[in-house]
Amino acid sequence: MAEYLNETVFTWGATPLKFGAGAADELGWDLAQLGAERVLLVTDPAIAAAGLPQRVADAAEAAGLSVEIYDQVHVEPTDASIKTAVEYARESTWDAFIAVGGGSTIDTAKAINLLTTYPADLYAYVNKPIGEGKAPPGPLKPLIAVPTTAGTGSETTPVCIMDFLDLEVKSGISHPRLRPSMAVIDPLLTLSMPPEVTAASGMDVLCHALESYTAKPFDSFARHTPETRVAYCGSNPISDAWTEKALALLSRSLRTAVLNGGDVAARTDMMLAATFAGMGFGNAGVHIPHACAYPIAGRVRDYRPRNYPADEALVPHGESVSLTAPAAFRFTYATDPGKHLRAAQVLDAHAAEPRDPAERLPQALSRLMRDIGIPNGIGAVGFAEGDVPALVDGAMQQQRLLAVAPRTVRDDDLAAILTDSIENW
Repeated sequence: MAEYLNETVFTWGATPLKFGAGAADELGWDLAQLGAERVLLVTDPAIAAAGLPQRVADAAEAAGLSVEIYDQVHVEPTDASIKTAVEYARESTWDAFIAVGGGSTIDTAKAINLLTTYPADLYAYVNKPIGEGKAPPGPLKPLIAVPTTAGTGSETTPVCIMDFLDLEVKSGISHPRLRPSMAVIDPLLTLSMPPEVTAASGMDVLCHALESYTAKPFDSFARHTPETRVAYCGSNPISDAWTEKALALLSRSLRTAVLNGGDVAARTDMMLAATFAGMGFGNAGVHIPHACAYPIAGRVRDYRPRNYPADEALVPHGESVSLTAPAAFRFTYATDPGKHLRAAQVLDAHAAEPRDPAERLPQALSRLMRDIGIPNGIGAVGFAEGDVPALVDGAMQQQRLLAVAPRTVRDDDLAAILTDSIENW
């Protein structure tokens, strides 16, 4: 067998999906094909109040399945909320799971599936260095993801993310077996999303696309064995193709979806963009903006965004990843100017060319963020220059993500990115 110094193989996987208006109404038939009889439907209180989970449950019950609803998912899941959900699920046995909601719900359902199928302490599966990073010992039960936001792409990815309260940082579990068995993507389910949620979710899609597109190329990594090859393998030709499609859809429809939530064509574009970006980053990986986002969300003090739960401070995930994106892509520009300029051209084709080409993508991002009402940097969500060292410490714990960055990221690099991100325009 030939010996290689660098990687020559990349992996690419995706969830089988059903896409289109009315797709959610066919869920009972889809579950029956998986051989499920007793199903736990996972959702959050706001989505449950809107009636969507009951509609899905009715469709499944009409096909002869028994469905129970767990509607206490925590928006931006925590280790505590995950444990509570798992304890509930362990009170019975299930053939399959349905997740109806945003990334918080889908990630919680992934954790329920893992920890009820192969019981263990949560930290046994959490990524190193926070947890032990153990792989699931075998296949999981069927999980159908029904996203109600166009953002996380969690319906196609092999990761689930949560906030570790005592550590004031986010991390998660990553393994190909966490990928849902099927995604049922119905744009009509997103029509009621408020503009603030649409904007934050859309920026999550955009950062997924840009981070995977600019990630360290798969053939720049040291050679893996089949056993050590990871889900996030770096940028590759297949992921790049999906992310370029996502960028074009975002350019065409994100502003429209925020300003006119009832525009079905724009909502359809955003759901497609989220799916395409998920197919990209779910294999290539994400890097600096996501690594910085986790301590930004984990260390929030007083910020309470409109149209999110008001009982506690939080920075929505889509906001937290976007706040450092302009500075992060300024930092990575030199690794592949062509890709950075290509992404900027797709996002903002008619913008004037700046004197410094490294500013082209950061300026395109800042204009978009300003147009859709994203906060103007980490200062707008309650952080100041004195918070930077703690944020750097939290971001440096995300080595699984930073390893995918196209250039080495040191403490002082993150400090400069975060300082530059106190105000973005």
